[in-house]
Amino acid sequence: MSDTNAFSPLRVGATTVRNRLAMAPMTRSRGTEEGLATASIAEYYRQRAGAGLIVTEATQISLRGKAYPNTPGITTPEHAESWRQVTDAVHDAGGAIYLQLFHGGRTGHPSMRGGLNGHAPSAVAAPGQTFTPDGMKDHPVPAVMTGDDIRATLRDFATASSLAVSAGFDGVQLHAANGYLPQQFLCRDSNLRSDEWGGSTENRIRFVVEAVRAIAGAAGADRTSVRISPASTIQGINEGNSEELYEALLGELAGDGLAFLDVSESPGHRDLTALVRKYWPGVLLLNPHRTAEPEAPHDRVADGLAAGADMVGLGAPWLANPDLGERIARRGPYNEPDNSTFYGGTDKGFLDYPPLAA
Repeated sequence: MSDTNAFSPLRVGATTVRNRLAMAPMTRSRGTEEGLATASIAEYYRQRAGAGLIVTEATQISLRGKAYPNTPGITTPEHAESWRQVTDAVHDAGGAIYLQLFHGGRTGHPSMRGGLNGHAPSAVAAPGQTFTPDGMKDHPVPAVMTGDDIRATLRDFATASSLAVSAGFDGVQLHAANGYLPQQFLCRDSNLRSDEWGGSTENRIRFVVEAVRAIAGAAGADRTSVRISPASTIQGINEGNSEELYEALLGELAGDGLAFLDVSESPGHRDLTALVRKYWPGVLLLNPHRTAEPEAPHDRVADGLAAGADMVGLGAPWLANPDLGERIARRGPYNEPDNSTFYGGTDKGFLDYPPLAA
């Protein structure tokens, strides 16, 4: 690994980051029932501000968009005010932080949303079950979004972006990966529409394009990012024509002046990463998963940079190692993440991973 590359500064949209290491978004379910960020959340991100860039956990833009218990929101001024302690803590520690904007679409259960059914492109339920306070339950068939519903959701993304900027975030990111609402529009299996929002590849990318532009209109293009996961099958997604899909999507967005593109690589699909690099002229942040086999964090960073990324995002290694940058520079050792404390609970497994001894 070239330390010069991994630990050199980089201009990312409106922000200069101090290294090429990014903390990937990870759901932790430590918000309040009302979706407010807490002092513990602020401390969690402050501890990890050694990352060149932090992308927060998925944060719902509306009650309808919520999919999991105790996830934070960005729908009201009160939400924005609760996030101010987070951005202040990260900035005071010298870091940069983007807020990831989330809509679960067909995923989740009405009990997560005050009884509201999920909204989705078509009446196709996500496979399997989802977590609720009353245990695991089947994903129900979602309500089909009307044209008015779609336009209202795009406005929700814009409103959330304005609130995020008011909370002091360096930028915002559209979560268009992992089988949630934006990727549900991209996928032929979950988008059966025959109107302007479905059918052809041009129509299926429309929602993501319009969401990105709504966000950029509120936050500024140089403070806007989008996260994609080409060929991912998470949440039962099956894109079918990933090469055509992302060539079209990136061709549409390449000239918009976005801060960066964030790619969650699917194992075995380095070919799609190469395609993305070919069609994306701007800053590329890659979460590398060349194989399904786990690799040491320093090896994954080297692999991501060798694949043409400008920044490399890691998830669980940052969760378990608040000083991951220093550990990568030393090529370890690394704390092992405790997956029993990933979601919800107390500050155990959240704030108590030890840093390297001085």
